[in-house]
Amino acid sequence: MLELKDIEAARARIQNFVRCTPLIEARPVKNRFWGEAALYLKLECLQITGSFKARGAVSKLKSLTPDQIANGLVTASGGNHGLGVAYAGWLAHTPATIYLSHNTPPIKAQKLESWGAKVIFEGQVWDEANRAALIAAEKQGLSYFHPFADPLVIAGQGTLGLEILEEIADIDILLVAIGGGGLISGISLAAKAINPAIRIIGIEPTGAPTLYQSLKAGYPVELAEIKTVANTLAPRQSAQINYDIIRQNVDEIVLVTDEEMLVASRWLWQEMQVAAELSGAAALAALMTGKINTENAHKICVLVCGAGSDGIA
Repeated sequence: MLELKDIEAARARIQNFVRCTPLIEARPVKNRFWGEAALYLKLECLQITGSFKARGAVSKLKSLTPDQIANGLVTASGGNHGLGVAYAGWLAHTPATIYLSHNTPPIKAQKLESWGAKVIFEGQVWDEANRAALIAAEKQGLSYFHPFADPLVIAGQGTLGLEILEEIADIDILLVAIGGGGLISGISLAAKAINPAIRIIGIEPTGAPTLYQSLKAGYPVELAEIKTVANTLAPRQSAQINYDIIRQNVDEIVLVTDEEMLVASRWLWQEMQVAAELSGAAALAALMTGKINTENAHKICVLVCGAGSDGIA
C-alpha cells in the first residue's frame, strides 16, 4: 500500500514540470445551490495538457532510467491520460504512442498529435485499446504507462491532495470524479493522512459505475457495457490496487447522469467562466443534484479535473 511519503516523493519529482493549480472560492454567484457552507473549486482543468493526468505521467517518467525511456512510451487512454503521456514524451524527447478507443472525441486525438504523439484507434472502449497498447509495449520494448493502476501514477495524482489540504486544511468534504480510480486513490491517501476526519466522496457516471459496483460486490467487477459519453470516466474494470485504496479511504461513491454532468459544466461556464468537460463537472453535478449530505459541513471542495467545451453553448 502506498503511503504519504510516496506522494511527497512524487511531488519532489514533478514540481518543476506541472502547475500548482488555483483553489478558488465560488463566490460571488447568483445561483447558489449548496447552502451555507463555503464551496471551493480546485481548478485542475488549468493543468498542463488540461487535466490532472500530467501529474501521474510525469511521476512515472521521472522514475524511469534513460534506457527505459529510449525506445519510447505507450499507453491507452480516453484522451486525458494520453495527453499526460504525450507531454511526458515531449519532455523526454522520446516517441509516445497513444491508443484510443473509437468513442474518444476527435479533439483529443488532435491535441495528442499537437504534442508530437502517434495516435492509434483500437476497440470501442478503453479496455480494448489497452490490450492493444500492452501488446505493442511487449513487441516493441516500449515503456507502458497505466492510467490508474500504477503506484507511481497514483502517487503523482495524490499530489493534488497535498496541494488542497495545505491551502485549506479543515475541508469537511472533498468531491472527486472516478474513472479507473487512480485520481481518487492518490488524493484519498494524501487527504486522509493529513486530515483523517475529511469525507472523501467519489462520483461516477450512472452509465459506468465501475467502482460503485465493485464495492457492492466486494471485488473489482467488470461491467458488461458502458453507457456514458463521458469516456474519460468509463473503463469497464478498475484494478485491485485502486479497489483496495478506495475501499479503505473513500467514504462513499455516488452516481450522476450525463445530463446532470452537462448541467454542472454549464454552471461552471456561466457562473465561474470555467470551461470543463463532462468528467471535470461530475463532482459538482453530485453536489448540484443534492446527492451529497452537506449537513454540518462548513467547507466543501470540488475537484474540476478536466478542461473542455461541453458546457459552452
